[in-house]
Amino acid sequence: MFNIGDLAVYPAHGVGKIESIESKSIGGQKQDYYIIRILENDMKIMIPIRNAESVGLRQLIHSDEIPMVYDILRSREVSVNGGTWNRRYREYMEKIKTGSIYELAQVLRDLTVLKGDKELSFGERKMLDTARSLLLKEISIVRAMSEVDVEREIFELLK
Repeated sequence: MFNIGDLAVYPAHGVGKIESIESKSIGGQKQDYYIIRILENDMKIMIPIRNAESVGLRQLIHSDEIPMVYDILRSREVSVNGGTWNRRYREYMEKIKTGSIYELAQVLRDLTVLKGDKELSFGERKMLDTARSLLLKEISIVRAMSEVDVEREIFELLK
């Protein structure tokens, strides 16, 4: 359960702020909704409160979880097998859609490792940017650091 003003992570979109909780009647059904504004792009999203958990809406990670995320980034074990780029793309997209910061870290790490071996497809490059952006935003908020400083740390881990 979230309150107005809380920060929450919405899978594949990132960190948002709960702006309001509203009751709306849609299709004859009255429901309560979280109205969330995504910080990265100012997008407004309406999520039925009763579906919040099933769509993956979650609290930001705790600062004591960040070392586990950094361990994933530091590792060189690629989690998705080779194969065609579109198969990898689908598998990475599924990981991003889970909303798990650990899965997001795996996608960032895997695509960075892959980028060192061969040229990424356009979709993979875009996904790499998305994973980096989502991870940076959440970690910078949790650690109360600038995204530039967090990006510098992550870049060092991925070397």
